[in-house]
Amino acid sequence: MADFHEEKARETIDHAKELVIDSLAETMDLYGVTRSAGTLYGTMYFEGDMTLDQMRDELGMSKPSMSTGVRKLQDFNVVKKTFKKGERKHTYVAERDFFKFFSNFFSKKWDREAALNLESIRHAQKELLELSSQENLPESVKEEAKSVYTILEESKPYYYWLQRLSASVKSGEIFDLIPFYPEDQDTNE
Repeated sequence: MADFHEEKARETIDHAKELVIDSLAETMDLYGVTRSAGTLYGTMYFEGDMTLDQMRDELGMSKPSMSTGVRKLQDFNVVKKTFKKGERKHTYVAERDFFKFFSNFFSKKWDREAALNLESIRHAQKELLELSSQENLPESVKEEAKSVYTILEESKPYYYWLQRLSASVKSGEIFDLIPFYPEDQDTNE
């Protein structure tokens, strides 16, 4: 009877993990990380240090797929390579602190968005200025170029704000403005 009870308890624990792993994978999918990489992160979140072989055995994915997923997660600083003395194979561990995860993951995405769009705006505005300075163009074309230039100029404050948001998340200042509360003080439950 005790073996049956223990087996059922372990099934409940595994099911609880699966629910959260699936939720993490779904969330990461929403933010542009493949669902398989999200599942990989969720698995490492619960299992701790794992080798690529262990991940493959646990998830049934190919080793190249595991390697690609791990690299992507490392790019966001949400998975770190670890070393164990006496082991030849690399192990990897997921960031378990969701505040650090949030800071690493989103600041990278926001930095990329701001840099990509500000660079595009800079190039586009340069072309528009050159175009509007040409003398042989109809005034309507010059006006359209000036209008597009102004639209682009008005979008810049958002990207500058996004850069400041990212910097405040990376520095931790955001948590002074929007503090997190211990579970016993949570007002949302």
